[in-house]
Order: sequence, then C-alpha cells, then structure tokens
Amino acid sequence: MNRKLKILVVYANHGGCSYYRQLSPMQMLSEELSDKVEVRYTDNPLALEPKDGSMPASDKLEDMNWADIVFVANILKWGGPYTARVIGIAKELNKFVHFDTDDLLTDLYEEHHLYQTYKDNKLDDITKFCYFNADLVTVTQVKFAERIKPLVGKCLAIIKNVLDYKLESWNFPKSKAKFTRIGYAAGIHHRGDVRVFNAVPHLVNQKVGRENVQWNFYGHPPPDPNKDKNSWEAKVWPEYMQSLLRGFKGHKNYNIHFALPPETYGRYYAGMDVAIAPLQMNNFNDSKSDIKVAECSRYKIPLVASNVGCYDETIINGETGYLIDPDAPKSEWHKILSKLCKDKNHRIEMGQNLHDRTKDLYDGRKQSQHRYDLYMRAMQDLGHKLDEV
Repeated sequence: MNRKLKILVVYANHGGCSYYRQLSPMQMLSEELSDKVEVRYTDNPLALEPKDGSMPASDKLEDMNWADIVFVANILKWGGPYTARVIGIAKELNKFVHFDTDDLLTDLYEEHHLYQTYKDNKLDDITKFCYFNADLVTVTQVKFAERIKPLVGKCLAIIKNVLDYKLESWNFPKSKAKFTRIGYAAGIHHRGDVRVFNAVPHLVNQKVGRENVQWNFYGHPPPDPNKDKNSWEAKVWPEYMQSLLRGFKGHKNYNIHFALPPETYGRYYAGMDVAIAPLQMNNFNDSKSDIKVAECSRYKIPLVASNVGCYDETIINGETGYLIDPDAPKSEWHKILSKLCKDKNHRIEMGQNLHDRTKDLYDGRKQSQHRYDLYMRAMQDLGHKLDEV
C-alpha cells in the first residue's frame, strides 16, 4: 500500500498570509486526512545561521530530505535569495515544489508600501524564478492565474482562501445593538483604497443620524514610538488615519480596533451588521482574493465591495451583497449603506443569502480532499511517485 504523503510547509511568519495560505489549510488537511498525509512546519529549512548567513551541507537538511512536497509561499523572512535557494535545493533533491502566493507581487503599484523594496532587491525577478521552477504554482483566483500564466513553468492551479469553521473565532454568537454597525477590516497598506471611501461615513451619518450607525475600523496598531521613525508604518500611519476618519468632524460614532492574531480575528465579525471592502482598480487589487466574502458569509453579513478582483464570482448584486464600480461617485456608497442601515430585514436576508450560497465553498475542512487530489494529480502528471511500504 502507498504510504502517507509527506509535506514540508515552509512559512514566512505567523501573519495573515502565511496563516490563511499555509498554516491553517495544512492543519486542516493533516487532521481531516490523517491516514493519508503527514505535515511538518519550518521557517528555516536550510538551517540558516543568522549570525553569519552560513548554510549547512545538503546532507544535513533533515526536513527537506524527509519531504515529498516542499510547500513555500511568497518571499520568506530570510529574503529573496534564500527563498530561491530553498526552491533550488528542493529541486536538486528531486522534491515536488509547491509555490503559493496570494498577491500579484510581480505587478506592485507605486503607492504600495513594498514597491521600492521589491524594486531595490529585485524581488519581482525572484518571484518569477519561483513561478518558473516550482512544480505547482497556486493562486487565489482566475484573473491572478491569467496574469502570471506566461511565467509559470509547469502546473498552475487556483486554491481559494478558506476558513476553519471549527475555530472558536468563527463560532461566536452574534452580538446585538440598537444601531447598525458597519465594519471595515484592513491594514494601513490600504491607505490608497481608503480614498475610494473617505467622507462616506459623514454622508451616511447625515442621512440616517449619527445615533443610528456605528463605524468600526479594524487593522494595524499605531507604529511603536520606540522603533524607527523612518519606517514605512511611521510615515503612512498619519495619512491613513486622516483619510479614514475624514468627515467625522468631531462626532465620534466610530471605534478603532487593533488587529488580532489571524486565528482569533474572526470574532470581530460577530459585532458587525454590514461589512465594506473599498478597493482602487489596478492589476494588484484586481488579483486579490475574496477572503472578505468567506468571513462575511460565516457570520451572515452582507458585504458592500468595490467591483474589483473576484468579488463578482460570489456576490450577486442586490441579493448577497452589493458591488460598486471603483470609479463610481461616493454618493453610490452613501446610497447603498444608508439603505442597509434603514432596512434591517433587507440586510439580514442578504447575509443569509450569502451564507447559503457560499458556506461549503469556504469550509476548509470540506475542501481538504480537493487539495489532496490536486497534489496527487500534479505529482502523477510530472512523474513524482510515492515509495510503497
């Protein structure tokens, strides 16, 4: 009989990208298919010595030698050259290499906080190297796949972001309030996207009354004053907050919540009635995933989003949420959000419709078999076989 498939997960950190694209899905896969899969985790498979940057000989790479699949996502914390070397050594050891990315890192727009870093360190070239040399490249949606298809050397597939519905954070009871709670969850790297939406709260406040709506903003905490004052966070934070809170004019019917760890972040949605996702139109944003749909669906919350990326795959305009053209005037946001604030039954119905339409699509445990099947097909197509026991 065939032995278990051995997967080495090489992650960058414990942030949102690594969590949603690697750590959580692999945890679910190993639990749901424990008779078929064995998983190990490392952020330093080459045993890099941080003091002098030295690396061991390949015969000391215990985890790499153990694995059938080496699963890498994005640029690792040790830098681009290290990431390329992980993939290069894995190929030398005849391992099946899976490279995943949830952002179009080869087409960053100039305002993105990583733009200059990627340009200076030629990280877009390293990302292209990963695309070309990996046995399997996975992304989150169709437009993303179409944009990088010419750069991919072998297999390309779509794996949507999913949630672990067994976690406590996705099972909190919905709290209640006498006013409508509108939530926006995003980090300060979305400062350009906030401009799509700024001043809208002021218009909605005027229309429905400040006492009837509460705005909740979730994201990065302010920069640490003891750290580098020239960091991108320190530079961007004041602009982001000014843009985000524009129009409130001293009327504080809003709350600012700092980010929670990814595994507990879902509890924020238990305190929302409506969620928003404003985005500028550019290739980078148009390649983003629809993770917000998954999060809203779990808590039966209607989502109002810019019609960018793949939101149109799951949001039926006016039935499960609303899609707004990214170039539409702010009055469009004002009109839709005011309607949802005034009509409780309408927003409850929309949230239920979204949940019913997508609940299985984003259930990571139900999707685990599909991930396993993808691995087995791709390995078979490329001539990788598991030794029999």
